[in-house]
Amino acid sequence: MRSTVTDLISILDGNTFVVSDGRGDIEESFDYPMGLFSFDTRFLSTWVLTLDGQRLGALSVNEENSYATTYFLVAGEPSHYVDAKISVQRQRVIDGSFEETLSVRNHGTEAAEVTVRVEMAADFADLFEIKNAQRKQGTATADTSGGALRFVYRREKFHREVIITSSAEARVDARGMTFAIRIEPHGEWQTRLRAKARIIGANGRDFRESVPLGPDRPVPEIRDERRQFLESAPTLRCDSEALLLAYQRGIRDLAALRYESITLGMRLVAAGLPWFMTLFGRDSIFTCLQALPFLPGVVKPTIVMLAGLQGSRLDDFRDEEPGKILHELRYGELVGFEEQPHSPYYGSADSTPLFVVLLDEYERWTGDVDLVRRLEFPTRAALDWIDNYGNMLGTGYIYYKTRNPETGLLNQCWKDSPDAISYHDGRLPCYPLATCELQGYAYDAKMRGARLAREVWDDPAYAERLEREAAELKQRFNRDFWIADRECYATALDRDGGHVDSLSSNMGHLLWSRIVDEARAPAVARHLLGPALFSGWGVRTLATTEGRYNPIGYHVGTVWPFDNSIIAWGLARYGFRHEAGQIAAGIIDAARDFGGRLPEAFAGFPRDQTNYPVEYPTACSPQALSAGAPLLLLRVLLGLRPHDGHLIIDPHVPEGLGRIELLDIPGRWGTIDALGRARDSVETGRLLSSRGLP
Repeated sequence: MRSTVTDLISILDGNTFVVSDGRGDIEESFDYPMGLFSFDTRFLSTWVLTLDGQRLGALSVNEENSYATTYFLVAGEPSHYVDAKISVQRQRVIDGSFEETLSVRNHGTEAAEVTVRVEMAADFADLFEIKNAQRKQGTATADTSGGALRFVYRREKFHREVIITSSAEARVDARGMTFAIRIEPHGEWQTRLRAKARIIGANGRDFRESVPLGPDRPVPEIRDERRQFLESAPTLRCDSEALLLAYQRGIRDLAALRYESITLGMRLVAAGLPWFMTLFGRDSIFTCLQALPFLPGVVKPTIVMLAGLQGSRLDDFRDEEPGKILHELRYGELVGFEEQPHSPYYGSADSTPLFVVLLDEYERWTGDVDLVRRLEFPTRAALDWIDNYGNMLGTGYIYYKTRNPETGLLNQCWKDSPDAISYHDGRLPCYPLATCELQGYAYDAKMRGARLAREVWDDPAYAERLEREAAELKQRFNRDFWIADRECYATALDRDGGHVDSLSSNMGHLLWSRIVDEARAPAVARHLLGPALFSGWGVRTLATTEGRYNPIGYHVGTVWPFDNSIIAWGLARYGFRHEAGQIAAGIIDAARDFGGRLPEAFAGFPRDQTNYPVEYPTACSPQALSAGAPLLLLRVLLGLRPHDGHLIIDPHVPEGLGRIELLDIPGRWGTIDALGRARDSVETGRLLSSRGLP
């Protein structure tokens, strides 16, 4: 339960979600995507409740779970009433469609006559139109026949509609529904409003009906399926309330972000709400790496989907190349009419080597060699892409430059905003660029591909070739990317092979991929935990010493929980367990102040300056990569690592986190329990537990 008026509230089930203000109202906005959305289209752009023409104020909001919310309201602002005689409860649920039960209660001793009005509109805006502040060219029509309100939008074969019905009699017009009601003393009036979004195919039917789970699911079915998913996760018992809260919220958010793919009928994890409720190559792969020891069931569908949509041709519009793994898949109007290239779009240089990394890690945990055999061809194609199209300058490094200068992404690494990669003095480099972490991913992909070739594909010659190429890449990388006078790796090489010499978090990913020379790892660790990069909460994306540093800049000074989870993993791989624990403790502390839910990013202000993590204004929340961060940090703290069909457990728990028990860790070994404790922990006999996760 929380008190709120202005906060944005989100509920979701699959690819359908609602974003409203703290009163439950939806108002058309091109600043932030409020509305009812499904598969990249906004089906409701206005949904505003009034009593006798007056807006309502929120007393409190109960965010019961990811698919249901209850708002408790009174007329006017809460501070402007004395002994309100009328209150309203809005009970809202997402079940593939949108349903809201309005209950108006009379607390007075006399009968009350009230006019209830819900303003309704549908603009059918594409998510890209909202994100890019584009006005829609077409308009929707309204039909009020049959006691329902039906909004329809057509553009050639693109056909969307939403049908709104009420269980109580209403006066329906093209802009909403009005209810003239009388409520007896201490009585109640109620109606159930239902908005059914429809994606109409050529046969006139909602083509989501062909998806196995369908567009409408009974709430008990949603609840039971969600409960089974949550119960499949290992049970965490620990002394730290902050760690438990972050773990529980992370598991719940990953459950909520799953959706049913239209193309292949698989349950996948969307990247994040509100902007990225779809499959992303890089984000999906990293999320699977984070979740693999806890929820292996989400991994295989993602691998199969990415392999099935692997690039097979040269297509400048979509940045597609043979062997390349997609960046993003969309379903909206602008994609359908090729005004946006996301059908799918392939503009990321990292998803392809990361695909090989994920497949290998998945087999190590699960022993699923059948999948590795089935995907031999796409995996070899991905490794070929590294050497051919990725190596566009012939220097042996992955460079990127969009083939589509009009709508393609300029930066095609995980820091993909236009100003994310810069020189020390703040200048922006020209393209193509070779960011350092891409070379680490390529090294790791070759090493892992070699293992798969030798142990599964029975191709030792190919394995030896990949290992040789990886060794040459590592030697070349440590020569060309190292900046001796700063004792750090360059963020990137520019098109002339010169250093893009900023100090950034990218170095931590190099530790994770193990491309860093052992002798240079201590210097990298010192930078990552030094005051220029480490805020006290986590590692900043860009150091305070750099020209473009901005603590509230998207990729130029904020702290990303996902980034920090990978950095902590990398530090632990090189034996810097204390430093990894510092990062884990900082992120877990931040999660506590965010109510357990880590946002996509938060501000990079020094911890001793603010004493609490400062929110980044447009961060996705929930976001899959951030939901997975506590899981990966827990793996790092417990030192979990698959090896030769067994699970190695080597805990190193930082002071203040006490005792940690993770029970029923799934894998090829069956299930195993892991235990770790901090040196300063005191046996209490009672641990907090995630068992019975709601």
